Amino acid sequence: MDSCRHDAQESLKRLYWRCRRGTRELDLLLLRFLERDYPGLSATEQSLFGDLLDESDPDLYAWLSGQCEPSNPDYLRIIGRIKGTSKRS
Repeated sequence: MDSCRHDAQESLKRLYWRCRRGTRELDLLLLRFLERDYPGLSATEQSLFGDLLDESDPDLYAWLSGQCEPSNPDYLRIIGRIKGTSKRS
């Protein structure tokens, strides 16, 4: 039990650092989502969020700011949730 909790905490720590992108806008959006909504995601959605974090900062910013849409349609759902979290701040 403690091992599972420790693994989950380590995973969240890694995600926290992956959400730190170096731009204030992306940091705020991604960290707020990680803190507020990530724990309630399904395992599939959590994996998709991790995949999204592998994308480049310019792409992430363009998608989250609505300048364009990602070519991966699965990202649209997570991007919508991230945007929704930012509107609830």
